Parts: sequence; C-alpha cells; structure tokens
Amino acid sequence: MRRQFSGLILAAVSLLLASSVFAQQKATGVLNADQGSVVINKHIYGHFAEHLGRCIYGGIWVGEDSSIPNINGYRTDVVNALKAIQIPNLRWPGGCFADEYHWKDGIGPRESRPKMINTHWGGVVEDNSFGTHEFLNFCELLGTEPYICGNVGSGSVEEMSKWVEYMTFDGESPMANLRKQNGREKPWKVTYFGVGNENWGCGGNMTAETYANEYRRYATYVRNYGENRVYKIAGGANVDDYNWTETLMRNVPHHMMRGISLHNYTFTNSWTNKGEATGFNEDDYFNVLFNGVRMDELIRRHTTIMDKYDPAKRISLVVDEWGAWYNVEKGTNPGFLYQQNTLRDAILAGVILNIFHDHAERVQIANLAQMVNVLQAIILTEEDKMVLTPTYHVFNMYKVHQDATRLPLTVTSHEYSKGRRKLNAISATASMNKEGKIHVSLVNVDPVNEIEFSCDLRGTSASKVGYAQVLTAKEIGSHNTFASPEVVKLADMKGAKIEKGILKVKLPAKSLVTVQLN
Repeated sequence: MRRQFSGLILAAVSLLLASSVFAQQKATGVLNADQGSVVINKHIYGHFAEHLGRCIYGGIWVGEDSSIPNINGYRTDVVNALKAIQIPNLRWPGGCFADEYHWKDGIGPRESRPKMINTHWGGVVEDNSFGTHEFLNFCELLGTEPYICGNVGSGSVEEMSKWVEYMTFDGESPMANLRKQNGREKPWKVTYFGVGNENWGCGGNMTAETYANEYRRYATYVRNYGENRVYKIAGGANVDDYNWTETLMRNVPHHMMRGISLHNYTFTNSWTNKGEATGFNEDDYFNVLFNGVRMDELIRRHTTIMDKYDPAKRISLVVDEWGAWYNVEKGTNPGFLYQQNTLRDAILAGVILNIFHDHAERVQIANLAQMVNVLQAIILTEEDKMVLTPTYHVFNMYKVHQDATRLPLTVTSHEYSKGRRKLNAISATASMNKEGKIHVSLVNVDPVNEIEFSCDLRGTSASKVGYAQVLTAKEIGSHNTFASPEVVKLADMKGAKIEKGILKVKLPAKSLVTVQLN
C-alpha cells in the first residue's frame, strides 16, 4: 500500500512538472530599429464590399428613411466603427458580381433604376439602389479611397471607359454632364481601378493569353482625366497559378499596369471541405493556421516571377481577396456566405498581415474579404444590432503600422506542431511611425503555452513601454454575438517592460499583443 501511495505521489509530481512545461515557453528576438528602409503601405489594410448577401444592404446601406440610425442612408454604427480603424481603401462592387454589373443601372433616381437578378450570390433581386454615387459618397464619408472593379466579363470597352469618365472628368462631356445631372457637380478622385476580376473563372473563364490581350484593349481606354491618375490593376492569379502571372508580366506592356491581383482564401482543409466557423477542435485550428501561412510561399513564388520582368518593383502585387472561408452558418442562405468569426480568425489575420509586412517591397495593396456579414467579416449586423468581430480588433490593433517603416525583427521560438507539420509559435512584426514611435506586434499561435518573450533592442534609445494591448479569450473558438458582444475584445496589458535594452513581455496562449516603445 505504501509503495502504491508513493507511486501515486510520483505520478502526480510528474504530471505537475509536465503541465508547467506546457504552461510556459521562452522565446527571444532581436530588433534593429535603425535599419528600416521599407514603408508598409497603408493600403494593405484595405477592405472589400461586394453585392453579396447582407454586406451592402443591411450591412452598410439601410436608406435615409430607415428606423436604423443612419447618416444619409449609411448605418451610423458601421460608419463610426470603420472610421475608428482608419480603413485606407474599399474595393467594390465585386468580386464575381463586378463582371455582371452594368454601372448605368445604378445611377439616377433610385425608383427608376432597373432591377436585376444576382445570379452569383443567392439568386436574389438586386435593385441597384446602392450604386456609383452611393459608393463614392460612402468612401468620402469614411475618408477612404475607392477601389473600383470594372466589368470585363460581360461589359464592353466603351462601358468601362465611360464609367471612368463619369466618375473623374471635370469638364464638358456627355458623361460629365450626366453626372452633374444626377447631382454631383465635381468629379470624385478614383485612383485604384481593377480591369476585371477572376477572369480565369467567374469573370469570363479566359485563358491567361486571352485575358492579357483583353486587358491591353480595355486598359487602353481607362484614361486619366485632369489631375486624376488611375492605378490600373490587372486581374491576376488564382492561388498558385504561376503561369497566369508569367503570362501577364510577359505579354502586357508594363506601363499599362501598376498592379496584378492575387486571390487566396484559407480553408480548414480544402475547397470541398471548408470546415465550420465555430465548434471546431484543435486540429481544425492548426489546419487553418497551417494553410494560412501558405500565403508566404504564394507571395514569394509570384514575386519571383515578377522580379524577373520588373526588377525595379514598379508593378505591385495586390492581394485584393484574402481571408478565411468556412461553411455558411446553418439556417442562412448558402449564397450569402455568412459565417461567424472567432479568436482563431483574429490570429489568422495577424499572421497574414505580418506576412504582408514581410513582403512590403512588392505587396502594396490587400483587401480582406469581406467587410460586413460575409466571410471573414470585421462587422456583423442584424436589423439595428451590430457586433465587432475578433478580426475587427486586429485591424484596430494593427492600424499603427499603416505607412510606418518596417524594422528588421528576428524571433527564435519553439514550434507548435501536429504530427510532422510545424509552425513557429510566434509570428512577429515591427515598425517605426513618422513620429519615431516603435510598435512591435506579436502573435502567439500556440493555443496552450504562454511565452516569455525577451527582445534585444538595438539602434534605439527607447527605454519604456508606452502601452501594451492584448487580444485573447478563453477558447480558440471564442466569438462575439449580439447577446454577448465583448467575449473577445482588446484589453490593456500590464507587465510589459524594457530593462537594460531588453523588451520583456509575456504572451498569453492564443493571443495577439502590440507594444509601443517610447
């Protein structure tokens, strides 16, 4: 009996020691604050609003006569939330919807606008009450730049050309006069313009060679008027279609385009096995993050091709559709792509934004899909209620990196693994803003282990922590609902400090942390 009791004590002690190992890990880093040379373009923090599900109608636009508080028809709560995170650009009207959208259907008196069927997304009626004026005025209200996606798939060269003239020409012409007739005297500033969308698929099922020729034709007539200079973006590859990038870089004169797009979504397993947005297990959590970090490989391989033809990096890689895509929520229209958003999605967003920072020489624009009520949305709405998702809080935390200079930061940490597949436990980035403030953002992807992080600060006289913020929650699947909207939210973090040139901060398991150094 005594031996048995002693064995139980030893087993308990071993279990305790093992649990303490799994409770905390150590990691180190080196930050060279005087060696930054690349600016992180604020436009990688762009968003995407397609005529899909409840993104536009009910998510952004409710109309002036709605009982939901609004500013000229735009939801007041959504406007305020978007202003708070300083979104730099907004892509519209699609997506697949763009290549069946005819812009003249969305101008003039709303009661006279023709209705259409949204064949891509749920087969619902699109009444065109949210059109060019509504979108561009929304961008002005937010203080964000519009990114228009033109119709190559079912539209004509003339139609696209006249749209640009309608929006941007400040003079006497049929399109400028039509704009004035519809209530807008001065033109809008429209810099970013996509010549088609996913033309390898829903935008026309073209070959790369066919689209390259079509792009040359359409882009010729996307003209600059007055002081407005159009940043023309070619419809680029689907995930790892490297031939598409090669063909565009070889066949399109480089002066005709400023960017090439890339689309890549993250699934739990695959396109046919997207997984669930909630109620997932740790294997599903790992799979999403493991699949998500593939973004780094995709960017490296596409930019290697671009470097061959454009070593000066004049043409940017525009990742204008990215994010997590799961099965739609039960009981919702399968064509509306409505899904919940958990702490897992926040961690995924942090990791991918860090990857964009790593490739800031070439990645100049990116757009999370999508803004409200669709896919990895930052905002969910239901009638007059609104909730901010965990992903929203990442964009709020990371806004300090917009237009800041990326700083070299190396991190050594343990690996978070499942079988033979491994991830670095810490994803990290750092930048210095125009005021000289340094921000370090760290993502601990390990769902179990706290990490004690020590970083050697070189090339800076920073001696104290200005502030530290943390985003975490009890479970990897924690999420916000209309009944409980603050389960996952940003919080002030205590304990981060600088001692003798070493930044010391404890990263909770499954967390994102941003520290300002003064």
